[in-house]
Order: sequence, then C-alpha cells, then structure tokens
Amino acid sequence: MGNDVGNRVFTIPNALSFIRLALVPVFLALIVAGEDLLALVALVVSSVTDYLDGVLARRLRQVTRLGQLLDPAADRLFIFAALIGLALRDIIPWWFVAIVVARDLMLLVIGVVLANVGYGPLPVHHLGKVATLCLLYALPIIMVGWAFPATIAVTDPIGWAFAIWGAFLYWWAGVIYAIETRRVVKISLTERAPASDTLND
Repeated sequence: MGNDVGNRVFTIPNALSFIRLALVPVFLALIVAGEDLLALVALVVSSVTDYLDGVLARRLRQVTRLGQLLDPAADRLFIFAALIGLALRDIIPWWFVAIVVARDLMLLVIGVVLANVGYGPLPVHHLGKVATLCLLYALPIIMVGWAFPATIAVTDPIGWAFAIWGAFLYWWAGVIYAIETRRVVKISLTERAPASDTLND
C-alpha cells in the first residue's frame, strides 16, 4: 500500500530532510551576518527539498515515521532561526519571538503530559498547519524587504499581516491541543481509577 508508514532511516526523502536540517544553521548565520539575499537562496533550496521529499516519499513508497518527524521539525527550526536572526538585528521585536516560542514550549509540556498517561502526540490540527504556513511566508517576505529596500513599503505590511495572523492561529491551535489533552487525560484517569468495592459486591 502506498500509504504504509515504514521504519527505515536511510531513504532518499529522509536524506533530503537531513539536508534541509543542515541548512538551518547556514540560514541563521546568513541572517545574522545581514546576507539577506543569500539567506533567501538557502530558504528557497530548503523549500525545494521540502517539496521533493514529500513527492518522492509518496512515489517511491518511502513514507517513514522518521520522515514524518523530520518535516515539521525542519519547519519549526527554520521559523526559529528566522525569528532569532531577525530579532538579533532588531528587524522584529523580541516580544514576537517570545509569543511564538512560548506556544511551542506549551506543546512540549503537553507532549510530556500525554506521554505520562501513555499517549503519543496528538494529530496535527489544520489550524496549526495554517499557522505554520503563515509564519513560513511572513518571515521571508519581511526578509525580502531588507534584501531589496525598494520593496520594503510593500513587503513589510504584507509580511507583518502574515506574521500576526500566523501567531494568532498558532495560539488558537495551541488552545485546541490543550483542551484535547485535558479530555484525553481525564479519560485515561477514569479508565485507571480502581473499581468501587461497593460496586464489586
């Protein structure tokens, strides 16, 4: 079946994902150095490998659990790298970085809570996917304005519109994950509760 998920590590799609991960520190270093055009090139290369690993995973029937973990991890790392790099250059404020990072810290805590009651990660909500996409668009658009100053009057408002909307959806999805986690934990505790002696008589 084409939808089977395997446990292989060494596959072509996974190799592309590792290349994408390796580009993250390069991307961050270029942003910090003010090499915005080269940073955008690195981001384009990353986007191409992201597209190719998804296509090849399906066509070659090489969808793996590792690949399913690497893809969202690379997305988040690129977002973090862009946030940190742009904040260090005072292009975006640190409070915006804190908003995005705090949400992912909350998800980390949720993951620990779920693991403690014997559950794996919750399914990715579509709002979370849209939020990530907004942020992945927002930061490069803002960077385009700094790479090509003549465009900043257009790119800045568009980039910030995506950024603010993305951060809002990011937290909205986070609240949904928290509510679902509460429900799952409640069910788990109910199932584990010892039966009443009175009921067993």
